[in-house]
Formats: sequence, structure tokens, C-alpha cells
Amino acid sequence: MSFLAPERLWLLLLVPALVAGYLVVQWRRKKYALRFTNLALLSRVAPRNPGWRRHLAAALMIVTVGLLATAFARPQTQVEVPRERATIIVTVDVSISMRADDVDPTRLRAAQDAAKAFVDSLPPKFNVALVSFAGTASILVPPTTDRAAVVRAIDGLELAESTATGEAIFTSLDALKQVPADPSRPAEPAPARIVLLSDGYRNIGRSVQDGVAAARRARVPIYTIAFGTPFGSVEIEGQRTPVPVDEETMRQIADATGAKSYTAASSEELEEVYTDIGSSVGYTTEEQEITSQWTGYALLTALVTAAASLFLLGRLP
Repeated sequence: MSFLAPERLWLLLLVPALVAGYLVVQWRRKKYALRFTNLALLSRVAPRNPGWRRHLAAALMIVTVGLLATAFARPQTQVEVPRERATIIVTVDVSISMRADDVDPTRLRAAQDAAKAFVDSLPPKFNVALVSFAGTASILVPPTTDRAAVVRAIDGLELAESTATGEAIFTSLDALKQVPADPSRPAEPAPARIVLLSDGYRNIGRSVQDGVAAARRARVPIYTIAFGTPFGSVEIEGQRTPVPVDEETMRQIADATGAKSYTAASSEELEEVYTDIGSSVGYTTEEQEITSQWTGYALLTALVTAAASLFLLGRLP
């Protein structure tokens, strides 16, 4: 167990201080009784000695103080939290060819808009991860239910050189490894889908075929959205360079993994991506504040203290 406000634990010094104070009071009470030599008169005027009952009530009060001091320090502990494992990996091409404006306003901007609309449409319990790729591929946002974090990362995408489509698939599969395991079936991968938004042409890194083979082994369908036309072009070092869309490669990726391919104009149909994904629950270990739990312990002890004082001593403390 740890504490969010450990500096407040000094209040626990009140516990030994109260114990010492109580012992001093008992010693002085005993000393006064010994000084009162007329024991017959003392037995008449003094109330019946409550004995151990008085000590029980005092001990409970001191325990209550200790519990309240601990609660005030905001304790936290590690707990197992259930988490839905169903995951969608949104993988976006940020290669220079995505700067082409044959899709309004540009291929990249259209892909960003489509990705954000898709993320917003997903069921809240699903995890979403974001992968971007150009010459290399990176996991920008690991699987999470925080839609705002994914949308911010999509808005922040920047163009870079080359297109490593095969690496993008491998990196998307790596992102799935960050989803918590199902304790009842630890070897079973999380139910998942990859949505690949690209203009299709690979020119660096591992081959698309190797990536597709890995996705098939993992049984993860790759839905593709092709952005561009056969007539797209971009200006590179002052020269206009053709960058036609490779719809055939995008279609082959989808077909080989048991998914579907789309164009930018038809991506509204993407609900099909998650309609049959299924559900699986895993558990993650998280730090969770348990101040209310310790406050409850203190309240319960205070109630027992009051009851003990009332029924054993005839008065409230």
C-alpha cells in the first residue's frame, strides 16, 4: 500500500501520544486512590470501578484516531480492474504521396477526417490504438478507451518520406500485444481488427505479403480504405511526380485477411468492421485510491466505540 499524501502520516504520532497520555491518567488515578486512606468511605462515594471496560472504550477510540489519520494520508493499493479486450487498430499512411490533392482537400486530410469519424462511431467499451507509418511505423497511441487522446494524435499527424506498408501491419499487430490477457484464456489473443488508411504503394521495409501472412496467423482481419485516384501527383524537389493510388494492393490485403476494402468515397460503410468483433474481458493492475475504505473502517470503529462506552460505561465518550 502507498499514499498520495504521505506527509500527513505524521498524524499517526497521535496514537502513541494518546496511549502515553492514557497511561499517565491511569497512573495518576491509581495514585490518588492509594492516597485516599478511608477506603470504606471511598467505596460509598466513588462509582463502581468499570475496570477493563473503560480500557476497551479507550483502546477503540485510539484505534479510530489511527484509522482516520491513515485515511487522511489518502492510501492507495493495486487492484485488478476488468477491461474489455476488443480492439481496433487505426493505421494511417503519412507518406509524402498522401499530400496529393486528388482527394479533397488532400489525401491525408481526408484520411484524418475519416479516421476521426470512424473512431467517434465505435462503441465506448472498445479499445482503439493509432499507428502511423511512412518510412517506418510507430504506435502513437496504445490501445485505450480514451477517444480524445486518439483524436488529438490523428490531428497531429505529419508527413514523412517513403511508405512501409508491411511494417505498418507488423507494428499494428505489435500494438495488440499491449491489450491485457484474459485470465481464463491467457494464450488467446484479443479480438481485433486493423483499419488501414493508405494510398497503397509500398517502397521500403518488409513486404506487404509478409505482413499479410503475419495478420493471417494472428487471425486479425485488415480492412483497407484507399485514398486517391489514378491521376494523383505531388511536387517533390520542384518536380511534379505522379502518385497513383494502388487500389489493387489494398484490395489484396483485405481479401487475404478475410476483410473488405473501401475507397475514400465509400468509407461510411465501416460499421461492418466492428459489428462481429465479439467481446472478451481481461484484467489490468492499477493503483486505486482507497481513502473511502479506510474512512469506512474509522466510522465503523467510532460506532463500536460509542456503543461500548454507552452500554459498558453508561455514557458516551
